[in-house]
Amino acid sequence: MRRREFIALVGGATAWPLAARAEQRDRTQLVGVLMGFAESDPTAQSMVRAFRNALPKLGWMEGSNVRVELRWGGYDADRIAMLAKELVDLKPDVILGQTTPVINALGRVTKTIPIVFVTVSDPLGSGFAINLAHPGSNMTGFMVDDAALGGKWVQLLKEIAPTTTHVALLYSPVGPPLNFFMPAIQAAAPSLKVQANASTVRLKDEIEGVITEQARDAAGGLIVLPNVFNTTNRDLIIALTAHYRVPAIYFAAYNAQSGGLIAYGTDYAEQARQAAEYVDRILRGTKPGDLPVQAPTKFELVINLKTAKALGIVVPPLLLATADEIIE
Repeated sequence: MRRREFIALVGGATAWPLAARAEQRDRTQLVGVLMGFAESDPTAQSMVRAFRNALPKLGWMEGSNVRVELRWGGYDADRIAMLAKELVDLKPDVILGQTTPVINALGRVTKTIPIVFVTVSDPLGSGFAINLAHPGSNMTGFMVDDAALGGKWVQLLKEIAPTTTHVALLYSPVGPPLNFFMPAIQAAAPSLKVQANASTVRLKDEIEGVITEQARDAAGGLIVLPNVFNTTNRDLIIALTAHYRVPAIYFAAYNAQSGGLIAYGTDYAEQARQAAEYVDRILRGTKPGDLPVQAPTKFELVINLKTAKALGIVVPPLLLATADEIIE
């Protein structure tokens, strides 16, 4: 072979991967999105809106260099499993998944497609990451809860309902483990003269029994812990706490917006915006296992004054002054 031909051959072989990489960058990227909530859920809609609004600011224009395939799980485990496979079969460049059941379903059908998660409480306990700094798998994302929230829930419930002395922790095994929040709850309770006990519920029909037990005297209260069971049944929980006049604090703003007394938790829309930044970095070549799992950085306090008045609660002015949203 002549030297000139050899150089041309080697040069072509070297140039091909560069051209292929350029073509990869230039083609329309496919982003799958699987939401665990229902399409009608206002919080889920605000998350999708925040995610989509963030993409153009990062250089990704839908209909131009990126396509978003959106699916809604509607709290249904079977539907979530079906949609997870459907999205994976499309071979997206990255998937954004919302809620622990969604990430579990996606993890069963792919170990290679990058996944960015949001609204996940315990990624280590759920097996989504080896450690928070270096997840070391095809998954990374944003924790929805901070263990310290447990203490904050006790404090805020005592502030809005000062006569509360015993609190039930409404908990379902389908969700983050109770011991994730329990140390902070147990640390805060004694100084506030509150006794907190877990009330495990597995069936919808068991919820009323927990709430009626707290309603036996005026000192009962309820902390509704984050999990899919409580989210799915939130309208029932809110209705029962109103009927039995039990003050309750919830883990996310949408509960108070739906009629719950008070809620304190992560700003879900902000997490979706942050997730867009991780999706951007992955589309540009960063491995998900090299992106640290991040704890929540922004929290929302929402107070429903209408519910407070119905319960005969006068909300302290200082608490009102610190609220991010007040529902009249």
